[in-house]
Amino acid sequence: MSDVDPRDELVTHLPALRAFALSLTRNRATADDMMQDAVLKAWSNMDKYQKGTNMRAWLFTILRNNYYSSRRKLNREVADVDNAFSDSLAVKPDHDGRLQMMDFKAAFAQLADEHREALILVGANGFSYDDAAEMCGVATGTMKSRVNRARRRLTELLDLKSDDVLELTDQATMAVVGSPNLPG
Repeated sequence: MSDVDPRDELVTHLPALRAFALSLTRNRATADDMMQDAVLKAWSNMDKYQKGTNMRAWLFTILRNNYYSSRRKLNREVADVDNAFSDSLAVKPDHDGRLQMMDFKAAFAQLADEHREALILVGANGFSYDDAAEMCGVATGTMKSRVNRARRRLTELLDLKSDDVLELTDQATMAVVGSPNLPG
């Protein structure tokens, strides 16, 4: 068979190739697709086939490698009905966070010194109201009042509504703006 054109010989192995694909996939449509991919790959790489070697073994190897490559790929894929998973992977542009942080810094700078101090101690650093009040030499109620007024003023300056979210902002900034789980 060494004087036969490898392209002509390839056609003679199609029934066996299809049977092998069907035995691997156990699905006619998938087997046909696998066989078509293998034949296409073999046809386009015919220059790599060495005349006189076993064409059937070469074709079966191509089909088998394609099959296992597709299986590995399927193991990495996630079923995504109604784009539920892919929608959760969306990433906001970096500049959104930078712009919000610039707005936050400008608003924070407009607060009175004692309000900034209270938010930094209680919000950003996580001190209790009692500890922050002791550090500043004021009553605990005064510290709570400062934090409350500072947060209210900050939300006014940032024009935040109760259901608004500062996106791409670090936890310390979120604690300064306000969180129901603050210590105190």
